[in-house]
This record gives sequence, C-alpha cells and structure tokens, in this order.
Amino acid sequence: MNGGRFGIDFLSTYEEGTKREWIIGNGLGGYASSTIIGAGTRTYHGLLVAAPENSPGRLLILSSLDEEISIDGELYHLAVHQYPDKIFPEGFKHLVEFNRNPFPLWIYQAGDFTVKKKVFMVHNSNTTFVVYDITSQREEALLRIFPLVSSRDFNLTARSGYLSFFQRPGSTGVYLASSTGFTFTISSNLQYHPEPVWYYNLEYDTEKRRGLNFQEDIFNPGYFESKLEKGTSRFFVAASTEDISSLTLEQVDKLYLREANRQNLLLLDSKLKDPFALKLLKATDSFVVKNRVTGENTVIAGYHWYSDWGRDAMISLPGLLLIPYRFEEARSTLINFAKYCRRGLIPNTFPAFGGDPVYNTVDASLWFIHALDRYFAYTQDFLFLSDVWDTVEEIITCYSSGTDFEIGMDSDYLIKQGPQLTWMDAKIGEWAVTPRAGKACEINALWYNALKTASNLGTFLGEDVSEYENLAAGVASNYENAFWNPETNCLFDLIYWDEAGNEVKDPAIRPNQIFAVSLPYTMLPPEKERAIVDRVEKDLLTPFGLRTLSRDHPLYKGQYRGDALNRDTAYHNGTVWPWLLGAYVKAYLKVHGYSKDHIKSMKTLLEGFDEHLETAGIGTISEVFDGDYPHSPGGTISQAWSVAEILRAYVEDVLGIKP
Repeated sequence: MNGGRFGIDFLSTYEEGTKREWIIGNGLGGYASSTIIGAGTRTYHGLLVAAPENSPGRLLILSSLDEEISIDGELYHLAVHQYPDKIFPEGFKHLVEFNRNPFPLWIYQAGDFTVKKKVFMVHNSNTTFVVYDITSQREEALLRIFPLVSSRDFNLTARSGYLSFFQRPGSTGVYLASSTGFTFTISSNLQYHPEPVWYYNLEYDTEKRRGLNFQEDIFNPGYFESKLEKGTSRFFVAASTEDISSLTLEQVDKLYLREANRQNLLLLDSKLKDPFALKLLKATDSFVVKNRVTGENTVIAGYHWYSDWGRDAMISLPGLLLIPYRFEEARSTLINFAKYCRRGLIPNTFPAFGGDPVYNTVDASLWFIHALDRYFAYTQDFLFLSDVWDTVEEIITCYSSGTDFEIGMDSDYLIKQGPQLTWMDAKIGEWAVTPRAGKACEINALWYNALKTASNLGTFLGEDVSEYENLAAGVASNYENAFWNPETNCLFDLIYWDEAGNEVKDPAIRPNQIFAVSLPYTMLPPEKERAIVDRVEKDLLTPFGLRTLSRDHPLYKGQYRGDALNRDTAYHNGTVWPWLLGAYVKAYLKVHGYSKDHIKSMKTLLEGFDEHLETAGIGTISEVFDGDYPHSPGGTISQAWSVAEILRAYVEDVLGIKP
C-alpha cells in the first residue's frame, strides 16, 4: 500500500481527488479536515474547526487558505472551490503529491516554483498551523495567501447577511471578532493587508448528495503577502482561538517537532511492532479528547459530526486506550462517565460538548461494567476498582429493580426496555426504524456478562456477591429457552408484545446475537454457540463487517446513501458495521479453536482493511459500508469503535497479545 501517499493519478481531477479525505485532531474535539486536493466538500471541512470553552459546540473558524503565486504576469492558483456549475480555482492541476504521514503535506509544481505545504495542530489547543516551503527558480515572484473564515456551527451553513466581522489588523496578522460573539486570531510571518471580501455560493458536493444544505458564503478579511526570492523561502500562517500574534517561524517548527514526537511516543509506548497494528494505532489518537466540562478524558464517537457517546466510548475503550497502554486516560474516561451515572444509567451522550447528559440507552451501563473489567485485567488497579465499585452496584440494583425508560428485570430475570434504547436506534421524526422495545438478545447477554463480571470483581474487593450469582443463575436458566429459534438454528433477535398483549419473537437474523458468544461470560452450550457463528458467517459476514440484517429479509436495504430518510432506513437494516467484526473474530476463534489456520483466516479478514485505510478517510476506518457489493464506505469517515474493535481483535485475538 502507499502509506497515505498519493500521486498525480489520484490528484489530477476534481472527481478523483475528492473521494479521499484526511483529518487530524487536537485532543479537544476540534480538528482540521478536507479532501486530499484541498477542496471542501462538507460543511464539516475546514483547517480549524474549534471546540472553544465558551461555545456549546464546535465552530468552523478557518475554512481554507487560498494561495496564489504570480510570476511575469502569470497567476497560479493553488486553491479549489466548487461553485454552481463551476470549479474555480483548479489548484489540483498543479498538485503532484499528497502525503498524509505524519501530517498532511501537499506538493505543488507550476511554472518555475515548487510549493510544499503542511498542516498540523497543537495538542490541547484550538490552533492550526500551515507551513510553506517554496522554492522558486525566478526572481520577483509574489505570494499571496487569502484566509477564508467563518464563525458558525460546523453542522450548518451561513450567509453573508447572517454573519459579520470586525477586524483589528496588525503588520503580520489580524484579530477577528464575529457577530456571533467569538474571537480568533490569524497570524503569520508574512505581511498582512486588510481587504474584506465575501465569497458567495460555495458548494459542498457531499452535503448535496446527502440532501442537506450545501451552499454558503465565506468571508475573506484580507491577504498575506511576500515577495519570493530565488531559492527557498519559508512561511507560516496560523489560526487560533488564542492570542498567537507573537509567534515566530522558529517557535512553529518547535511545536511541529513536539507534536510529531508526541505521536511517535504513542507508538513506542504501545510496544506493538506489527505494521498493520501500528497503522490502526495511529488512527486511535484523534478520538481521545478532554471533556471540557469535567476535565476528564472522553471519546469522540466519530468524525466529523459525533460528540462523546457512552455506548461508543465503553465499547471503544479497550482498543483505543488499553491496547496502546494509555491507562491513565482509560481511567479518566471511566471516571468521566461514572460521575454522571444516574439511576444506574451511564449517559448515552454529552450533547455537542455542553448541556445536560442524555440517558436514553439500555446498554451503555452494561458496556461500562465490561470496560471496567477489561481495564482491571490490564492494570490490576484495585484502588480505582474500589473507587468506582458503587457505580457497579448502582447499575445492577437499578436494572434489577427497574429504572428510567422502562428498563428493568422481568420475573424471568431477563431485562426488558422501551424503544430506541439499543445501539440500533435510528429514528425519523416520530418513526422508530428499528424500535426493539422488549427483551433484546444482546442486552440480556450483556446483562448476564455484567452480573458475572460484578461477581468476579467484587470477589477481589471482598464484597458479598451472592446476589449477583443468584441473578446470573436466573438469567442463565431462562435465556436459551427464551431466545433460541430452532427453525433458523440461531437466536431470536427480540421478544416483544403486540397490541393484544401476545408475546412475539422476532426471527430476523441480525448480528446482535454474536455477543451471546463473544462476551467473556456466556450461557449457551458450545454446539449452539457454534451454530450462531455459522449463521452469522453465512448470512451477515462481509469483508468489512457484519450486515445488520440478512439479505432475505423484506426490510433489507443494501445501500446506505441518499437523503436522511433513505440512509436512516438502511442504517440498521442491512448496512455493514465494521465494529461488529471484533466480536465476530473473538466468537469465531472461540468456537473453532485458536489453531494456526483459524488465526490466519481471521488475520486475513482483518487485514482486508489495509486497503480501506487508503480510501475514504485516509489512515482510518469508516462508520459503515453498503450491505451490497462492492460495499462502498459511508457515514463518518473516521469512527471510534470501527478503529478500536478492529485493532483490539487484531492484537488480542490474532496476535495473541493479551493482559
């Protein structure tokens, strides 16, 4: 594979160049992102998307830097923008190379000059740097760089009538204040000239395809300028929510080196040497951020648009934080969610980095206990286990006695819940696409696992765990009889009651049943565990994960594309999810045995993502794929549990590196 490097074949046309995107994070939930040719195709694309402390969400601050070089009357544009029925400028025609590692780097060649442009962010700061190395064979060339800025929610678009800016220019930069109340600075070692201009009707192709707002206006406050001498000249432009007006090029170089060293240390600390594992490990870093309210660590569920979700964070924690030996951040993440446990419920999400947590999830609390168990397996941190034990007790007490959202234990010891509380929670208006109210097969597998885990961990602490063992025995005595479907030789997905009060068992073949095999503590006899894995392999397995519904089901949707209605209808009705492959690999090796041939088979399956790392989001794994061949990627370009579970399965189950 090319390791994140792309040549002219991928860069010479707008259509080809916009198929691949890059993203780098800043440890706060902010980021820089665009396509490999620098064309913004999403409202989420920008060189500085910040997560300021005084903002309820993330803001697009610096959309792009438009460079132009003039030599002997010839004007060369390096930028790329889409307007109605027109692409202008077409800077990709001068682009000869893009390289993602260690940070995005573009190389342009035109006339008698070469431009090397690299972008990086400062960790734990809403600051982006763009550094230029320009080699000119001619005298008297002139460089101008035009910053295009905004101050809007990154989900939305803005028009010139909605936004206005006040600017206080200096010789090498400008302080900007927007009408929305946010301030930021753009600084450089180039000379700044104020000359405000609005760019109208820029278009974002991806949003247009998704049926969302796709046109907006962007403000250009002025431009940076310098003559280019013969030889090599070095410049930088930086944008930040902080005061960076005094920065020098030497300081910028030191910050670049510091961030490169920080990322290299993450790889070294992991003690991993396998090339594929190291590629995945690089992708984990952007998801680990600081929660601005609590000061603790948390996990961004996916880029560009997700915030921190409890379910996703707990499922992702082993791969993102335990495999890389980031134990302090793992502990901090568990603390962050435990702090907000309410009536036994771990938050489903902290909306847009602010506001009160939302608790509408039945499985986040059960995944919390699983994540705590994995943390303890890696660290033997008895003190921390003791500190959060009351959270474990609260979860089990509230689930067994009943809590919010109709979550509670029935007389058969099985957990039932209201609609839209499992991970299959797509909703269109008031229509729940996959409601799953009742008793879900994976929720009760997680419930049993949580009880047995609590019993095991409680024993280490000297707690009386007899009640947990009694509850677990009750679940085990009823689970198989309730969920086994002899006609399909696998599990019913859901048990619910119709309007007349009659019990109904849903025979839809979905991947949720794989957790009844893959979790540390399971209830079914070996022959039925193997039958589940065989059924999942036959009906749901693809090279990029498990389908969410078998293809023979009348509700099956094989393509995840189009507007929100079409996408949400397909989201859990056939769309492939890579994160499920982690559970599948563990379950497959459990029932077939860890022979060399079986491990090799799973290794080959997981390494199939190596090619995907060079498409869609460069160096990372997408949220979903189409259920139908060729399984095109969709959703977010970088999803936490996609990366985390592929890495965890590869390291723990294939390479055999376990605590």
